[in-house]
Amino acid sequence: MLKPLQDRVVIKMIEGEETTKSGIILSASAKEKPQIAEIIAVGPGGNVDGKEIKMEVKKNDKVIVSKYAGTEVKYEGEEYIIVKQSDILAIVE
Repeated sequence: MLKPLQDRVVIKMIEGEETTKSGIILSASAKEKPQIAEIIAVGPGGNVDGKEIKMEVKKNDKVIVSKYAGTEVKYEGEEYIIVKQSDILAIVE
C-alpha cells in the first residue's frame, strides 16, 4: 500500500470515454488525457513548509487535477500519480 506523506495524495486516473456522445469511436491519439481521478490514499497534512495544511479530500473522492501535475509511479502493476493537495482543482460530487 502506498502511504503519502505530508500534503500529498495518491490518485489513479479514471479512463476517459472512447466514444463521443454521437457514437464516434476515438482513436488513442484523438483522446484527451483524462483529468478526473479517484483518490487512493491521503497524507496526514500538518505543518508543511511552515504552514498548517488541513486535508480537504478523502479516499474514494473523485477529483479534477491539474493536467501536468504530480509524479507518475508504478506499484504492484498499477499506475498511480502522487500530487500535492494544491494540484487538485475540484472535487466531483
